[in-house]
Amino acid sequence: MDCGLYIITDEILAPGCSHIQIARESLSGGAKIIQLREKRRNGRELYAIAMEIRSLCSRYNARFIVNDRLDIALASQADGVHLGQDDLPLSAARRLAPRPFIIGVSVGTVEEAVRAEREGADYLGVGPVYPTGTKPDAGPPVGPELIRIIRAAVTIPIVAIGGITLSNAGDVLAAGADGIAVISAVICSPDIAAASRKFADLMVR
Repeated sequence: MDCGLYIITDEILAPGCSHIQIARESLSGGAKIIQLREKRRNGRELYAIAMEIRSLCSRYNARFIVNDRLDIALASQADGVHLGQDDLPLSAARRLAPRPFIIGVSVGTVEEAVRAEREGADYLGVGPVYPTGTKPDAGPPVGPELIRIIRAAVTIPIVAIGGITLSNAGDVLAAGADGIAVISAVICSPDIAAASRKFADLMVR
């Protein structure tokens, strides 16, 4: 799975910007993956948003992932779903969505990473790498060193997440991350497309 720049949408962090607008501008700046993260809206509203973003991702030849909601991911024909440690078990999700449907899993330890690979995850979301206010329940920062340790323990792609900025992204990539998931450093920018482009350029050097 080609990771690259992975943008997670969040309307709360980007007031005045819709999920669709965030996705559109991020894609125009070079994002390779868009994850729709929305916990407040009902299923009907979320499905409508997902359909719009799936169409945008198809236009840019990018992947579309839905956070938590396997039902919305399947109904909208998204490329995959991202699951946390407290979400639907990966094994159950895989029974409902056989490959090539993508299932990513959030991990914060080597043990969780190895188990996720063994159970059939397609990629790992590792973090929070650095302190972040984006997700209050994310836990303490693990630092780039955990990326390096997990990289040595698994073969599937690693997407680093949590507090990643232009100034520290190079360290994360050097530690072995295949992609970087960015939220506030892009979507809180006054120019989302330009911010995305700076990260995308950093990843191809």
